[in-house]
Amino acid sequence: MDNGENKSKNDTLDELEAIEKSGSIKSDNIQCISIIGQIEGHYALPSDQKATKYEHIVPLLVAIERSEEIEGLIIILNTLGGDVEAGLAIAELIASMKKPTVSLVLGGGHSIGVPLAVCAKKSFIVPSATMTIHPVRVSGTVIGTPQTYFYFEKMQNRIIKFVCDNSKISSEKLKSLMLETEQIATDTGSVIDGREAVEYGLIDEVGGLSEALAALDEMISSR
Repeated sequence: MDNGENKSKNDTLDELEAIEKSGSIKSDNIQCISIIGQIEGHYALPSDQKATKYEHIVPLLVAIERSEEIEGLIIILNTLGGDVEAGLAIAELIASMKKPTVSLVLGGGHSIGVPLAVCAKKSFIVPSATMTIHPVRVSGTVIGTPQTYFYFEKMQNRIIKFVCDNSKISSEKLKSLMLETEQIATDTGSVIDGREAVEYGLIDEVGGLSEALAALDEMISSR
């Protein structure tokens, strides 16, 4: 086996390792990051659950922003949500990037996946995808004091502000979707499909991979 074949094999192994560890891959001048399963933050999830790890994504985003080779980023989402602070932190990092960014929701962009769906400079969603919008909630023991509920309210207001600042939806509409009581049997909130997400101004366009990549290429060219 010559040096060229060895290099090609090593590159392929490196790419497979990158996909396995962080769900990302570089193709020409574009980096792709997939956000799937649950967002893992301060607490490790069981090994049998698909998870996007906060500690993998954050340094990767820093490297992408600093790289001279990478000119654009596409984020593919199919997430149930997860750690609120970790998800919002990742969304804030992506929103603050100067490089062109595009998001594409496949399957689902639920819960804290909503800020992650709108954080890119342009967002897309396939018609069959859904997004679940609900208030901030926690599981486990909760200390029933006014301060606890005040904290929940502040966190929810941070999420509402971020989503409204990075999309065209109004805060009134977003709050009404969060507090809907007739759609989810055991919870408050709304489940909307791709076309509804665009109609409400949450997502920019209905489209798939080709549309998202075309938009990213256009942003890179104009930059």
